[in-house]
Amino acid sequence: MILLIVLLRLTETDTIAFIISDLKKEKRFIHIIVFLITIKRITSMAYWLAKSEPSVYSWDDLVKEKQTCWSGIRNYAARLHMRNMKKGEEVFFYHSNEGVEIVGIAKVIKEAYQDPTTDDDRWVAVDIKPVKKLKTPVSLDAIKKEKQLKEMALVRISRLSLQPVSDIEWKIIMELAGEK
Repeated sequence: MILLIVLLRLTETDTIAFIISDLKKEKRFIHIIVFLITIKRITSMAYWLAKSEPSVYSWDDLVKEKQTCWSGIRNYAARLHMRNMKKGEEVFFYHSNEGVEIVGIAKVIKEAYQDPTTDDDRWVAVDIKPVKKLKTPVSLDAIKKEKQLKEMALVRISRLSLQPVSDIEWKIIMELAGEK
């Protein structure tokens, strides 16, 4: 007998476990899992982190322009993340290379569409607008010192220009910023 255990993390605290003892039933369970993932995606908001060098495009530039097309991303992982960004989801705005800190919160106002900076239809862009500047910017050093953030993509995959942020990571960074 072959046993397959599938864990599906619904939230930071809720996980569902499926034990599949009959591989003939595996396809049915996979469909259930896909359905549950879809339900989770519909009922919960994701959080993101977008990086920009302040000398190229800063938080102040975003505030001045009131919204922008987040384009020009040419990393495959970041492209997948951009395709998953939904209208209304919040995005930490991170200054990279200079300042290296999270300085503000933006919001997705238009979901993935053809990146206007290329004719290659595989690349996408999203539109974001500023929501608020953080009371206290959160530096990369402060993030690295926080033990609960050691698995954050910003720490583990530092070169990724657009990345997901978990609910708990969002909450901790907001606390570090003196928010909420």
